[in-house]
Amino acid sequence: MPSSHSNLVAESSPNATATTFSERHEAGAHKRDDLRMGRETNGTGINWVTAIFIVLFHVGAVAALFCFSWQRLAVAAVLWLLAINFGIGVCYHRLLTHRGFQTPKWVEYLLTICATLSLEGGPIFWVAVHRVHHQNSDHPGDPHTPKEGPWWAHIGWLVLGRSMHAQSTALARYAPDLARDRFHVWISKYHYMSLVVCGLLLLGGGSIIDHSLMGGVKLVLWGIFLRVTLGLHATWLVNSATHMWGKRRFATRDDSRNNLLVALVTGGEGWHNNHHAHPVSARHGLAWYELDPNFWLIWMLSKVGLARKIQVARYDKANPRPAGV
Repeated sequence: MPSSHSNLVAESSPNATATTFSERHEAGAHKRDDLRMGRETNGTGINWVTAIFIVLFHVGAVAALFCFSWQRLAVAAVLWLLAINFGIGVCYHRLLTHRGFQTPKWVEYLLTICATLSLEGGPIFWVAVHRVHHQNSDHPGDPHTPKEGPWWAHIGWLVLGRSMHAQSTALARYAPDLARDRFHVWISKYHYMSLVVCGLLLLGGGSIIDHSLMGGVKLVLWGIFLRVTLGLHATWLVNSATHMWGKRRFATRDDSRNNLLVALVTGGEGWHNNHHAHPVSARHGLAWYELDPNFWLIWMLSKVGLARKIQVARYDKANPRPAGV
């Protein structure tokens, strides 16, 4: 039975009670097959499309370093905020995967578009894989556990593993809420289009500002190639580094850890042990010194009426237990 200190409360509804992610989906778990991913359960084989795009983006990222300007850095920073903070951290992770808060549908859709600017796949893919990770975390079937190798956890699972980017039918078992939504189904199929449109806008805008096509190309190198590449590695560090290095406040059944450096580059996603102990909590930094900018964004949305029923874990230092224990 959950102890009082580990309960989640909805900030906008003090009397509401929240369940953990596993409890929320346990009732329907017997109706679906366990989606087993990872090196040991799926073997290896190069995913050539993924591998080629990763190589091309890294080449473009290196090229960007030779054409620095403050203007290009500012554009990349704004797109980072939209794609990694609002998109991946706030939307894909805390909203769509764990439903740690609620927004109007138009806000959810807008945030989803921001997330696709990260080139981390569509919402059905991202959410389903992350839910599989929580179900099998650091056990057989986890898509990216460091127990199958640090580099496997960081990038190998995408290049060599059963990443299932286009297998919406199989993944839909883990994201039935999204599979019933026509917008999420559509954008999962065409998730790359937002980045293409963004790239064309940067190419045109940069060409106009610098009065040359090369100016547009340089802006694309910063706003797309370098920004996306660094964003990918930041997210991948959550999969790898936060399951290897850091402190463990909660005795979870996995190897999740709180890692300050990963938290700094991802906007608070590095407080991973906190997150695995309280998956539904929209706030990952539970102590005052654990900076959590992604939660601040959710808080700001709530102040303008665009976020409600925000689930927040209450941490009792004297009796630290994961939610549901």
